[in-house]
Amino acid sequence: MPAATAPAPATTAAPPPASGIRFDHVTVAYGRHGEHTVLDSLDLTVEPGEVLALLGPSGSGKTTALRAVAGFVRPASGRVLIGGRDVTDLPPHKRGIGMVVQQYALFPHMKVADNVAFGLKAQKVPRAEIPGRVAEALELVGMAAYAGRHPRELSGGQQQRVALARALAIRPGVLLLDEPLSALDARLRSGMLTELARLHRELPDVSILYVTHDQVEALTLADRIAVLESARLRECGTPQQLYRSPRTAFTASFVGTANLLPVTVRRAGGVEFAGRPLAARTGDATPGATATLCVRPHLLGLGASPDPDGNTLHGTVTEVQWRGATHRLYVEVAGHRVLADLRELRETPPPGTELALHFAPQDAVLVPAGLRADVPVDVPDIPDGGADHV
Repeated sequence: MPAATAPAPATTAAPPPASGIRFDHVTVAYGRHGEHTVLDSLDLTVEPGEVLALLGPSGSGKTTALRAVAGFVRPASGRVLIGGRDVTDLPPHKRGIGMVVQQYALFPHMKVADNVAFGLKAQKVPRAEIPGRVAEALELVGMAAYAGRHPRELSGGQQQRVALARALAIRPGVLLLDEPLSALDARLRSGMLTELARLHRELPDVSILYVTHDQVEALTLADRIAVLESARLRECGTPQQLYRSPRTAFTASFVGTANLLPVTVRRAGGVEFAGRPLAARTGDATPGATATLCVRPHLLGLGASPDPDGNTLHGTVTEVQWRGATHRLYVEVAGHRVLADLRELRETPPPGTELALHFAPQDAVLVPAGLRADVPVDVPDIPDGGADHV
């Protein structure tokens, strides 16, 4: 009788890392009695494989939200979930996340390979696996040839790639990026944006929470953008939604440059601005209500409207800036400043010139009246013509 053959030991694939983030009404407050709220009841989900950008000015709560996911701050109320698991009370090293911060935080005395291996050793990955995981992560960010160098021998962009490799080496389900490009110059930042977009394509299962105050980064990388202001979530949507159809004046002003004109909804249709009627889609807005009309500078044309149903604004030039592909005109219209980005001006009108600007009714968005509705917020341009870019 033949001897029984022992069954081969069962092999079990390692479970995939937990992905997806859920902020379940998360509030973070500081002070002895919690009197300083820095994040107010954030209710937001980052889907598995999604890049969600937290966009807002300094002090809006976006970095606090990221630190709550990382485990560096504990919510005063609410829960943080990763991959459906409540991690609110877990220490950072047990959350299975990768994180990249503004200043890279590389160990200067360690070579690149040792920096990348640091997290793997902290997680007690078997020693035999570590060289392969390090090589894999460095290859992913294009830094395989620099494994033997020290951080001081690398450029800023290269150091940031090493920081990314260190975060990716642990194969996280969630990657947290806290303004990772803010320390780079414009040229390096553009290159790293391309690299991050490529990484997102190559790591489709990793959820990425990206904190930034830079609208171009958010519009370029994010599947969705959450706009925070004064510790609260103001609006969340795709880049196209927030740029083309913002629901608040704050979003309109912060996601791209915007002319925000104070208007009154007319009973006969359209709106009234500075005593003059303008054609605009008012939806279900109440006649007589005050509102804000959002018009992007690149959607304004020079001269009176060629369309009888279009809108024309008359004003006086106060300043002209040449911006390479466009001239930006600052025009005072009935006491309000209006920006117009115009291409291929052969002759630039000097300050004091009276002129007309026009825009189509469909290029204006009506939003509820908001703060500073009469002042366009002049933020860095979206390259090559605004909405066409997104």
